[in-house]
Amino acid sequence: MKIVFATGNLNKLKEINEISDGSGIEFILPEGDFNPEENGKTFEENSYIKAKAANKISRKMSLADDSGLCIEALKGAPGLYSARYAGTQQQKIDKILKELEHSTNRKAKFVCVMTLLDENGEVIHVSKGECHGEIALKQSGINGFGYDPIFIVENTGKTMAEMPEYEKNKISHRGKALSDMLSYICSRL
Repeated sequence: MKIVFATGNLNKLKEINEISDGSGIEFILPEGDFNPEENGKTFEENSYIKAKAANKISRKMSLADDSGLCIEALKGAPGLYSARYAGTQQQKIDKILKELEHSTNRKAKFVCVMTLLDENGEVIHVSKGECHGEIALKQSGINGFGYDPIFIVENTGKTMAEMPEYEKNKISHRGKALSDMLSYICSRL
């Protein structure tokens, strides 16, 4: 079964196809230039906006996720604005490390919300995953993408970027949300 995954991020597409390997489900990109305006006020709203945009283009079952890094000392920032927190990914990481330079509270979590729409654009399932941890004092590791080099996963002592993909995919926010979503899809469709 093929499901349109509402993203333009090839790293996300690769990651969810790795997590869902063996499920009989393949996620594919929407056609054309896919860049809907994410103007929701929650991860749930943005996930729905993206799924709806992909469904409108494809008229196929569509899945979208919205995810972000929420840092306690920054009152939840970058949160919804994780992808737009600064220019390049390195600038985003540098900005967070600078903002937390004098903070003893480094608690953080990754949040992911996924929304699945049927061919008619109706919501059929929503799932959520969280991964708790803290922000490192400096970046470390070469795997993953995004904020992975500065996010130390709770009870591991390792950043996400220091973990092999298979390990990260089992405990990540996206892995948890997708696991629930795949269970739903495989049991009901």
